[in-house]
Amino acid sequence: MQSINEQKNPWTIIDQTTIYDNNWISLIHHNVLNPAGGKGIYGKVHFKNKAIAVVVVDENKDTYLVGQFRFTINEYSWEVPEGGAPWSEDSLEAAKRELLEETGLKAANWVRLGGGYLSNSVTDEYAECYLATNLTQHEAEPEETEQLVVKKVPLNEAFAMASDGRIMDGFSLLALQKLELMLLKGEIVL
Repeated sequence: MQSINEQKNPWTIIDQTTIYDNNWISLIHHNVLNPAGGKGIYGKVHFKNKAIAVVVVDENKDTYLVGQFRFTINEYSWEVPEGGAPWSEDSLEAAKRELLEETGLKAANWVRLGGGYLSNSVTDEYAECYLATNLTQHEAEPEETEQLVVKKVPLNEAFAMASDGRIMDGFSLLALQKLELMLLKGEIVL
């Protein structure tokens, strides 16, 4: 069996060109030598912000989902509260901001559920998700690009929605399933 050095990058970038750029993303075309040494190309979507998601659970074990029409998929989508944050912003502070913006909720207790890359075959988008509990209601502050509907559902119903396809947003799926797994393993108690 061949040994692979996991620390050494087997890709060689010959050159790269930014072919699209805006405030949120850039699309970069790379001419490369692939791991076998052959010439090839690789496109990468570079995200200028990190993604943040919040699974909210109240004292009745209900959660809050946000519904909106998503331009990119031309469909309505139910999701946990989520958004983007500059790399310079603390992730927890960004989660607090996003939760207030989208739902009007503030939470006294926060637990980091984890972080990772959302689609690392074509993007470098990094994401972190949190659990928020001990809630108080305030005024929502959605961005002008957001036409949101907030609905409260039992947490187990949200888990079912993630399992049966009513929630299709990848980040929401990851956050909800991570929380469900942590609950099943006893790592978190609600």
